[in-house]
Amino acid sequence: METFHIINSDFLDLKKLWEIYSENKKLKLSDESKLKIIKARKYLDGKLKRTEGPLYGINTGFGALHNIKIDDKQINELQENLVKSHACGIGDEVPVDIVKLMLLLKILSLSKGHSGVQLETVELLINFYNQEVYPIVYKQGSLGASGDLVPLAHLSLPLIGEGKVRYRDKIYSGEEILKKLGWKKISFQAKEGLALLNGTQFMSAYGVFNLFRAKKLLYLSDMIAALSLDVFDGRIEPFDELVQNLRPHAGQIHTAKIIKEILEGSQLIAQPKKHVQDPYSFRCIPQVHGASKDAVTYVERTIINEINSVTDNPLIFPDEDRIISGGNFHGQPLALSLDMLSIAMSEIANISERRTYQLISGKRGLPPFLINEPGLNSGLMIPQYASASAVSQNKQLSTPASVDSIESSNGQEDHVSMGANAATKSFEVLENVYKVLAIELLTAAQAMDFRNKKTSELLQNILKSYREQVTFIDKDRFLYPDIEESIKFLKNIQVDETLLEL
Repeated sequence: METFHIINSDFLDLKKLWEIYSENKKLKLSDESKLKIIKARKYLDGKLKRTEGPLYGINTGFGALHNIKIDDKQINELQENLVKSHACGIGDEVPVDIVKLMLLLKILSLSKGHSGVQLETVELLINFYNQEVYPIVYKQGSLGASGDLVPLAHLSLPLIGEGKVRYRDKIYSGEEILKKLGWKKISFQAKEGLALLNGTQFMSAYGVFNLFRAKKLLYLSDMIAALSLDVFDGRIEPFDELVQNLRPHAGQIHTAKIIKEILEGSQLIAQPKKHVQDPYSFRCIPQVHGASKDAVTYVERTIINEINSVTDNPLIFPDEDRIISGGNFHGQPLALSLDMLSIAMSEIANISERRTYQLISGKRGLPPFLINEPGLNSGLMIPQYASASAVSQNKQLSTPASVDSIESSNGQEDHVSMGANAATKSFEVLENVYKVLAIELLTAAQAMDFRNKKTSELLQNILKSYREQVTFIDKDRFLYPDIEESIKFLKNIQVDETLLEL
């Protein structure tokens, strides 16, 4: 049975957005949104008739060509030329999941009635979304100001029967898909191409998708860290609330609480310890994981503001009788946030790899490299190398994109955010975090089979499920299938959304 999300002026939080996206809800415009779109379009058409002077992007060229007035008879051609000329994407295709979010976020922005597009344009975009027709978009080309011009051009091409789309695992031209589904192509009106291309929906879509994954990874990192702490015969005292209350960062307090809950009932954590302290990668889990959680909380706040915003240009205010050329398309808030996301999640992988290193070191009654007959067998020596490689790459990927700027458009666009690069880099960082956590899980599970006491019931259940996919390593074998299965295991874990609240 199909379920719908009715688009209106309500503020969308991350939970609601995830519900729309993950449950594949169809979209419908409310009467309120339809009226706003129609009102802005009607106002713009009237303003154009009443105004002899230039209106940027409406009857002028774009960027450095903003001073060139366009004849009224060529305004429609101007908008179509804009979309065609800006479709200069290079590199790999954007994943379908991201394109789906791009469509959703562009529809939400246009529906607020400050962009001046035709109702037919928004409705065709909704048809694309509802029927899972995904334009082919490329990863490189956006400078993150004036918005995501290049990827949004590719997103918009099929509206006029151009470009390419994916539909039911096949590729169609824009013209072919419109004909196949019986849809009429759009004849762009004044400003319409610019409204479609200006905006931050490429960066925002990556941001939303990465945020979903980051929050899940933060929970998984706590779970796996708790398992590693337990099997390493670690101490629970550093997680006491008395310690956290003297340094009351929200993420730190949250992490300590979660670790203690996960380990409740463990025989291992409760047994007497011979050592006074654990290495930092165990003892400082609340401080390190917690700092990353606090950073992700900031990222979430920024991204939620962005998806509830109007980020094209110029903006139309019918009630105030004003058309204002501003800079809401500039991606600096997203660029900074996505750089922070990369840094924060890189640290989750960084400390995870250190725990893996400790577990294979032959300490605290565990055999070197967690294998029988070490020497004859290398055991889990080399998965740590792979983990270290991913961690090192993350450090390189975490070099901020937002501190870079390349002048473009003949100096008119003299500062750009590079937020699109921050977005695509953070996607790669999170892929590496999955790999590193998967290797820690592989290592901790192997170590647990050398212990004669039980961990908590929660972790026992997780290990039981894990062992159905990845078996104990009794002697050397090639391990890349085990690592791949470990990654799949983590990606397939369904986490209750209440556990993702930071």
